[in-house]
Amino acid sequence: MDYETLILETQELMEKALKHTLHEFANIHTGKATPAMLENIPVYVESYGTAMPIREMAAVSTPDSRTIQIQPWDRNTLKPIEKAIQTAGIGMNPVVRGNLLIVPVPELSGDRRKELVKIASGHAEDGRVSIRQVRQQAMDKLKKMKSDGHCSEDDIKRYEKEVQTETDRHIEQINTALKAKEVDLLKV
Repeated sequence: MDYETLILETQELMEKALKHTLHEFANIHTGKATPAMLENIPVYVESYGTAMPIREMAAVSTPDSRTIQIQPWDRNTLKPIEKAIQTAGIGMNPVVRGNLLIVPVPELSGDRRKELVKIASGHAEDGRVSIRQVRQQAMDKLKKMKSDGHCSEDDIKRYEKEVQTETDRHIEQINTALKAKEVDLLKV
């Protein structure tokens, strides 16, 4: 493996860790209704014989900032979807209105906001750990390149510095995203 390939691979893996962390942040909701809050909840429908996410069984929309509306494509899935939301442990209670499920989004309490900040901090730490693991793998490969005689001591030092720069840049992006998410979560 040459240095260029190593750096590209390292950058790609760090980007994946960053994107995963940002995706986890996006799944932490601030009390404003979004379809993403419910669309991944698995629903088991006996006639289908399998569990499927709500988004594959219904149209999920937000008529206003405090309400999520679910319109199943098959009326027989109305009750299973209602039960799945109630048992998902997200603190939401759907109401059946004809062929629709209306899910009011409750206002977040101060304690719940703090709990969500802790969850976001945990996701950020997981992301930082993933990035550091990628850095460690890259450093190990650089040491192997040095021991194999592929690079000089000076080249290895320069490459290590570049890997560290990438690591610092990605960790800073996670820290910045975490601060923004904390502000968003604590804003009443």
